[in-house]
Amino acid sequence: MRRRVWCGVGWAVLVTALTLIVYGSRAWAGASRAGPSRSGPSAPAPAAGVASESAGAGAGARTGAGAGADVGVPAIARVWPVGVRPSVLRGWEPPATPYGPGHRGVDLAAAPGSPVRAVAAGRVAFAGRVAGRGVVTVELAGTGLRTTYEPVRPSVEEGAEVGPGDVVGVVAATGAHCGASACVHWGLLRGGTYLNPLSLLPPWLLGRGPSRLLPVLTG
Repeated sequence: MRRRVWCGVGWAVLVTALTLIVYGSRAWAGASRAGPSRSGPSAPAPAAGVASESAGAGAGARTGAGAGADVGVPAIARVWPVGVRPSVLRGWEPPATPYGPGHRGVDLAAAPGSPVRAVAAGRVAFAGRVAGRGVVTVELAGTGLRTTYEPVRPSVEEGAEVGPGDVVGVVAATGAHCGASACVHWGLLRGGTYLNPLSLLPPWLLGRGPSRLLPVLTG
């Protein structure tokens, strides 16, 4: 009698154990197919704001004067190099590498013989011809920056002090930088690094701020 009882208990335990093994294995297989639980801890995703800012910075660095102002360039200009608000025929297109293709300055529409003016106070560092074109370079006072203007017929000499709006030459009729169209190529450098010369212009000269009285230019 006791033997029958123990045999019955043994069979019950065995059946229960087999049932647990079968259902447990099925549950484990299902969890493996479903992947990790979404409710469990996971590594934080990158913040959307950080990702978009990084993408924007990259795009901004490539667009040139597509271009905002260069960091560290003071907006000290008080006049445009030519005219009052000349048309920009070609904007600032910084090269991807120091010797890569690009446009290291801006081209401003100007008729031959038009006066070319220093945009801010400084000293004439060069006035002469480079590769067959007349060039004037002005070191801007207290900035470590220098501006270049070409093609021009210089009316100043090296070492001359100039103020904002002072005439440094006239637009040359030959050797035009813009081919058939007359223009002045305006450049800006710090050491050997080219920068966007439009960074020198304050908002009111760019037409992005409140109107101000412009100086009367003569000569």
